[in-house]
Amino acid sequence: MKEYFYKTLLATMSFSVLTIACTSTTEQEKNKPKNFCLTDDFKGKVGFYEVAEQSVIEKYHLTGSIEPNPDRVLSFMSLVSGIITNTYFSIGDEVKKGQVLAELKSTELTSMQSEQKALNSQLKVVNKRLESAQSMYESGISSEKDLLEAQSELDILKTELERVTTNLNLFSPSEEEGIFQIKSPVTGIITEKRISGGTQISSDDSPLFTIANLDEIWVMANVYASNVDHISKGMEAEIKTLSYQDMTLKGTVSVISQVLDSESKVLKARIVLKNPDLKLKPGMLVDVYVAKDASGSAIGVPIENLIFDSNQYFALVYRNDCSIEIRKIDIQSKNEGMVYLNSGLIAGEKILSTNALLIYEQVKNFQN
Repeated sequence: MKEYFYKTLLATMSFSVLTIACTSTTEQEKNKPKNFCLTDDFKGKVGFYEVAEQSVIEKYHLTGSIEPNPDRVLSFMSLVSGIITNTYFSIGDEVKKGQVLAELKSTELTSMQSEQKALNSQLKVVNKRLESAQSMYESGISSEKDLLEAQSELDILKTELERVTTNLNLFSPSEEEGIFQIKSPVTGIITEKRISGGTQISSDDSPLFTIANLDEIWVMANVYASNVDHISKGMEAEIKTLSYQDMTLKGTVSVISQVLDSESKVLKARIVLKNPDLKLKPGMLVDVYVAKDASGSAIGVPIENLIFDSNQYFALVYRNDCSIEIRKIDIQSKNEGMVYLNSGLIAGEKILSTNALLIYEQVKNFQN
């Protein structure tokens, strides 16, 4: 009888505990929120973007490099042989027209100086002879043939003197006997140098140095086979370089080559840019973005306002603080930081932008 009493008491207590537990669980389920709601504090930390229809602009990314304008490049060739005794420039130096770049010891130049002096002396004699022939012809003492011969001799001497003087003008005598100076014929930047002190040169050598005027440069962009149909002359282009990340230059495609580059197997698109501050240097690598004319319109959204999850883009559509929907996005095309949509959003809807990923995880948890 006593044992039966204890069993009954234990069963009653177990039932009571179970009833209390079920009641507590039921109460918790009733009090659990069904939707995620933005609190006032959290709402101040998120941003909103109102969706709108925009013109679809397609941009193509090309790579390229800076090159000097070949029409503004001068390669200095020596007309005489000799030995370079000193140089006063290095690759990358900016030089002015008339600036001394090197000194040269040359027996040919010494001979040319002597020849110039001799021609000047002969010219004086022939001038006197011509004056005499003219006077005698006018007096009827000599024939017209004698006068023409004297005039012809003078013309030949002048032509020869002009040739020697022109060649010598490329070099200026220095204070040291037998040493001549090579002066810069133009203003620009030294882009190549093939001489140094002790270098022996001849008139049939390659250029001693190259000077490029970089006030105007060429951007040569690589157009690969996949982009040939999309790139054309006259398209606007934006140029960016790692050297100046905050600087964007604008130009226009002026020429597209019709022959593949033999090494890279691409077509070259030329964009001419002014470079007054000489920031852009030959050899710099650049990114070129070529814009195609707008083709229709579509909903445009900055890609940073979308969420990428499981190989799919999503947007958080905001109706009110307690009504936020995860919406799947179908992207039509991309243009740098902007995407254009086939479907997913309607003009006038608001989506969350700043800190959207944090909200996305919260809303996703409620849906699961």
